[in-house]
Amino acid sequence: MNSKPNAIVAQSGGPTAVINSSACGVIQESLKSGKIGRVFGATNGILGVLGEDLFDISAEKPETIEALKQTPAAAIGSCRYKLKSLEESKADFERILDVFKAHNIRYFFYAGGNDSMDTADKVNKLAADMGYELVCMGIPKTVDNDLAFTDHCPGYPSVAKYVVTCAAEAGRDTEALYTTDTCTILEVMGRNAGWIAAATGLAATCPEDAPHLIYMPEAPFSFDKFVSDAKEVLKQLGRVFIVAGEGLKDKKGQYVTADAGAFAKDSFGHVQLGGVADMLKAVIEKEVGIKARFNKLGTNQRSAMHFASLTDVNEAYMCGRMAVKYAMEGENGKMVTLVREKGPEYRCTTGLAGLSDVANGEKKVPKEFINDNGNHITDAMRDYVRPLVQGEAPITIGENGLPVFMRFERKPLEKKLPEYKL
Repeated sequence: MNSKPNAIVAQSGGPTAVINSSACGVIQESLKSGKIGRVFGATNGILGVLGEDLFDISAEKPETIEALKQTPAAAIGSCRYKLKSLEESKADFERILDVFKAHNIRYFFYAGGNDSMDTADKVNKLAADMGYELVCMGIPKTVDNDLAFTDHCPGYPSVAKYVVTCAAEAGRDTEALYTTDTCTILEVMGRNAGWIAAATGLAATCPEDAPHLIYMPEAPFSFDKFVSDAKEVLKQLGRVFIVAGEGLKDKKGQYVTADAGAFAKDSFGHVQLGGVADMLKAVIEKEVGIKARFNKLGTNQRSAMHFASLTDVNEAYMCGRMAVKYAMEGENGKMVTLVREKGPEYRCTTGLAGLSDVANGEKKVPKEFINDNGNHITDAMRDYVRPLVQGEAPITIGENGLPVFMRFERKPLEKKLPEYKL
């Protein structure tokens, strides 16, 4: 029987094109370390831990694990389950440790955003209080790019590459038919941060190129100014292509689509955003008097493996590998960060940030990345995002001419604890 401690890797929150690359890095480095016995996967994130729904990733074929780098979404399984404070959710946290003890799990690698880092932090603290030797390491993941303490987040470069291309392509469509389809509005994800919307500005290499106007949550939104902006572009070009982040807010900090209290919320307690493009279309048609149409990319933008950034895939993998390397070196309670080195050539290394610090932070698009009119980006933003979208991630094309994605065989672990009801 293997006496070495085991590791578990879990994924949380909205999937990305490269969260599986991070998992690949964790798995391969763990198996190579010589200090870890087996690597387990938690089906559907922390829910899989609570339900003791685990499978042995170590038993998977090496080529299956390697193919994670070419597969989008969360192959292990993700969730949106928010654990409350240690006082309110102590039973949940104790259950997590009971599962870890039952399967000799001493390393916990959790890929996710702020809430996931908070969960990992609380598990780590309770383990310390209870005298259970456990190493908890966070791996950054979010297309929104809003995690603090890291230059950018794995997942963001790929969504940026995709939405920039979508804006450029749809912009040419609008240009070709501007006599009838005069205005196009592209709605993108991002929640309360405008990083994804801002990235589309990279497509505008000259005044004729889309997008002509970009609206981000960081710049207070005014309907009057929006109408004025659109009319000015129409006067110059005869058409207008607009990008809008889903979380636009007015000068009072309220979402412009409706009263914030009217929005549904997800399991993390986040407001479910959307509908900005519909609203702006109605405003354009009523106040400007031209035909408008809108595009919503939805989950396609975060799972577009067919045009993922090679830089993103490589850096996501690096984050997973380094999480294990740092753990082997004695680090604990930290999240791996991406550090952009100074110099004319783009180089990125890794660093560390405290899990609790990341959980309580938020990174917005800085003022110097937004133009003075609040309706487009600056060269500083272009310089920030341009290196991130470089390279095309390799994918395997099957006989049917379509991408081939992996799937785990999922050899389940025998359950050792009583059933746990959430």
